[in-house]
Amino acid sequence: MRIYISADMEGITGLVDAEDVQPGGRDYERGRLMMAEDVNAAVRGALAAGATDIVVNDAHGPMRNLVPETLHPEARLIRGKPKHMGMLEGLTPEHDAMICVGYHSRAGTLGVLSHSFMGHEIEDIWLDGMPVGEIGLTHATAAALGVPMVALTGDDSACAETLAWDDSVSTVAVKSAHDRFAAELRPAAEARQAIEKAVAAGLSDTGKAPRRAATSDSSTLRVRWQSASVASTLLGIPSVTSVDSRTVQAEGQLPTLYRLFGVWMRVAASLTGQGPYC
Repeated sequence: MRIYISADMEGITGLVDAEDVQPGGRDYERGRLMMAEDVNAAVRGALAAGATDIVVNDAHGPMRNLVPETLHPEARLIRGKPKHMGMLEGLTPEHDAMICVGYHSRAGTLGVLSHSFMGHEIEDIWLDGMPVGEIGLTHATAAALGVPMVALTGDDSACAETLAWDDSVSTVAVKSAHDRFAAELRPAAEARQAIEKAVAAGLSDTGKAPRRAATSDSSTLRVRWQSASVASTLLGIPSVTSVDSRTVQAEGQLPTLYRLFGVWMRVAASLTGQGPYC
């Protein structure tokens, strides 16, 4: 059983502020260790369910947050950037299931450190008319490859967003949002035990994560940016069309559309100086 883990940082146990998750922040080094502990709990759960191959993709900001020697020895790490598939680098149809650790809710929601990929630069994202953030777009891209998301950890807002998208996913709320930079924290030991248990249960329900048929259906991805200049510049990319002065869209199949969105973010970063921090 081959398992893929995508690890973000804002939804990690105990973390509530940019100082916890951004390099140079006062508590960033502690945040890196907290991230490793949540990921390791997911790895232990996967191993308990019979996983024979586990790869972890460091999916936050610079994508060099996880210190390799703090990671469980049974897991391999994808680290650094650029990555053509960003938060899903290394995911293939050969994986039996995907687990998302430390995820957060989309821009505009009252969740801990909520945003969609680029902090304040992206206002809204829609996939086939449905509002999405990192959770929805990640889930849809994995499903297009035939890989189910079986478990997700984050705050209560991220968990609610996940279940609204797919109520079959096992979710673990490691904190309850009081505001965007405040939360009631679940005790760390309890949170990690819950992560391990949820991952094992999600993978063991049928003895193996249920497979899904890969889809060839075309989708429409629409993004509203803060900057009209970003939207205007993106129109120079073939297949990108304008919806209004700050909104662009493109049609295509996932995961190709997901890769194209990664190009949009790199263009936006070059114009605004704000890199994707996911």
